[in-house]
Amino acid sequence: MATSPRQAPDAISLCSTTSALSSCPDRHGFYGGAQFSEKPKEPLPRSKILAREKKWLYMIANWREYMAKNYKKVRDRCRKGIPASVRPKAWFYLSGGHLLHSKYPNLYEELLKAPGNQQYIDEIKKDQHRQFPFHEMFLDEDKPGRVELFNVLKAYSVYNPTIGYCQAQAPIAAFLLMHLPAEEAFWCFVSVCDKYLENYFKPGMEMLQRDAAMLMALVKKTSPNVYRHLQKHKVEPLLFMTDWFLCAMTRTLPWDTLLRVWDCFLCEGIKIIFKVALIILGASLGQRSVRRASKGLCETLEVLRSPPEKVLDENFLMHHALNLNITREDFEREHQRQAELHRKGKTS
Repeated sequence: MATSPRQAPDAISLCSTTSALSSCPDRHGFYGGAQFSEKPKEPLPRSKILAREKKWLYMIANWREYMAKNYKKVRDRCRKGIPASVRPKAWFYLSGGHLLHSKYPNLYEELLKAPGNQQYIDEIKKDQHRQFPFHEMFLDEDKPGRVELFNVLKAYSVYNPTIGYCQAQAPIAAFLLMHLPAEEAFWCFVSVCDKYLENYFKPGMEMLQRDAAMLMALVKKTSPNVYRHLQKHKVEPLLFMTDWFLCAMTRTLPWDTLLRVWDCFLCEGIKIIFKVALIILGASLGQRSVRRASKGLCETLEVLRSPPEKVLDENFLMHHALNLNITREDFEREHQRQAELHRKGKTS
């Protein structure tokens, strides 16, 4: 049974669980909730951080040349993790948001002044309070994050009226606003919606359904035992992957892991979300004892709803995702196959 893309799914949302509020925020600005980082991250040596920052600043200053002639270097540095101090600007450049902003320097302000579609505006207002409610930017109506979130989502609904507004867009916009000024977050958001997740938010979920079939084909290749288990218990992929893909993992992963995933996602595109999904599936259901204990659809979904902590660990997940035995050709071949099946289905 498909979920409407106009409603952000909750089936596998890590943020559906909450913890007690802390008296002070963690290093990411959370006072509680499932994405609260209780333990401090092991810091890199200061000399290593400075060296990475200098490399990134030089690369950004020479961005066009690097992207044209040395993309592999950009990709490799994204995979190592972008330094926190450079991440906002790096994401703005990686996403192509800086190009859109340069092309339309005054458009964001014009979009904010436009009246907009009242139906979308009403829906955005209803959803504002649901996005990361334990984060310091979105704790209450007086916080600037709520205003900026409304502005970004409303501006996009005017910018792209064909898509308008979809609930699944809201956590992505909120996530970007935690790292970028509102106008830069908007252009990065436009790029994510129109390029990285192209056609995902259209009514009907055709693109998501195609990618669901593609994910299952890749599971069959990478984790055949898991594939057989899902088939045996009739666990349709839309039941567990909708939130992962529509929200680009923003409601699924621990925060440090999510940042690393997005460093790569904005560089390499949707295939990173596929790889992360494949690792979560393979690592969560890979053990025979786990599959035996998951005797049906509900039990299997429960495992995927709460993967072992080590599976979602930043180093574990990124190491295995980036070393997954899936080539670019595998992705392209399967994408073409699903597109052909879709075309035949529409013409039959």
